[in-house]
Amino acid sequence: MKTLLTGGTVVSMDPAVGDLDRGDVLIDDGVIVEVAERIDAPDAEVIDATDRIVMPGFVDNHRHTWQTAFRGAGADWTFPEWAAAMHGTVKPHYQPEDVYAGTLLGRLEALHSGVTTMLDWYHVAQSPEHEDAAVAALRDAPGRSIFCLGAGWGTPDPVDAAIRRVRADLTGDGLVTMALGLRGPEATSMDTVARELKLAAELGLRTSLHVDGDGTHRPVADLHEHGLLRDTTTFVHANGISDEELRMLAGAGSSVSISPDVELKMGFGWPMTGRVLAAGLRPTLSIDDVPSVGGDMFSTMRTAFAVQRGLDGGLRSRDLLAFATVDAAQSCGLAARTGSITPGKDADILLLRADDLTVFPVTDPTATVVSAGHPGLVDTVLVAGRVVKRDGVLVDVDLPALRTRLLASRNRIAAAADIPLDGTWRPRPESEGAGRDGGPGAGRR
Repeated sequence: MKTLLTGGTVVSMDPAVGDLDRGDVLIDDGVIVEVAERIDAPDAEVIDATDRIVMPGFVDNHRHTWQTAFRGAGADWTFPEWAAAMHGTVKPHYQPEDVYAGTLLGRLEALHSGVTTMLDWYHVAQSPEHEDAAVAALRDAPGRSIFCLGAGWGTPDPVDAAIRRVRADLTGDGLVTMALGLRGPEATSMDTVARELKLAAELGLRTSLHVDGDGTHRPVADLHEHGLLRDTTTFVHANGISDEELRMLAGAGSSVSISPDVELKMGFGWPMTGRVLAAGLRPTLSIDDVPSVGGDMFSTMRTAFAVQRGLDGGLRSRDLLAFATVDAAQSCGLAARTGSITPGKDADILLLRADDLTVFPVTDPTATVVSAGHPGLVDTVLVAGRVVKRDGVLVDVDLPALRTRLLASRNRIAAAADIPLDGTWRPRPESEGAGRDGGPGAGRR
């Protein structure tokens, strides 16, 4: 089946294709086959892209989607408070159906705001049934998703059996694939890190881990010394990592995922966007968690952009759009399939309203998306050529039923944990030295 997107302003994010003030995109069997000023395709279904910006879908390579039910609850929290709340207070009360509801609504929210590819960094492990519920939710959402099963945080140790079990189900075919979330040297021994990296290589899995530094604490250097840096690993946050360590990551071909809103609000330090770029790496952007921040890539780009311009005057709007599309796709091992509007890639494409009063008139499409974009502009979303959002509405999704299900989940957990839902909840951390992502020893402050 062919689809023709016609008459839009095309921002391809592919230098070989370029941008078109007025262009067409032809899709055949889910794959982009042609991008040109005008395409004659009488046998194609036509989607009118007039007054629309046509661009690749966003790629979010780090989000803890299971926490969606507690959206906004942590807007005022520090990191230790977030860790105490999410991991110490509510997580023990999560049942598989709670994981399913939070993951499904969170993934649909991401699609609604234009995130066509998302890595779900899962660390709510309680049982195999919890893991299966998360995978089922990702499959029920019509997006391209990566289930990143985090070692530790309740996953039985050693994690090999759990990883192999899920990998046997997620073979790499289809829109839902798998990655392994490492504990890293801050949470476990180097022997364990080496074993988990070996397991990931055997199973063909990319890896992701949360990391930070404080001058004397040098986790990347420790990994480098033991020969454990890989071009298949994404380092999340990396606040406080030295320039020397960043160059080590660049030399290994690793990637860095920056979550600027969370890092600033929770006290991690300045986002590393400019320093990562200066070290020879291409930064990528991610949301992290919606109890603390908004779940859309527009606000994430804008924060990263404004902060870095304030620090050193660096970056341009196209840099930010690349970080959130083609560069993030590369970090997920999906650069051959998504991240740009390129013939031969899957059609993961957004149509943004250029006639909306919040952006009209659009003089520079890239600058407009980065400086003024918001989820309300997302008119149409295609994933692998399939229209999953049309005219501003998700297709074939019973949102009232799903909202009811998520509210019931949140209320049950809150009652079981004896926490208020009126904005007065202020978690009490057991230790100010809690791990960066709530696991025992999983990071230092």
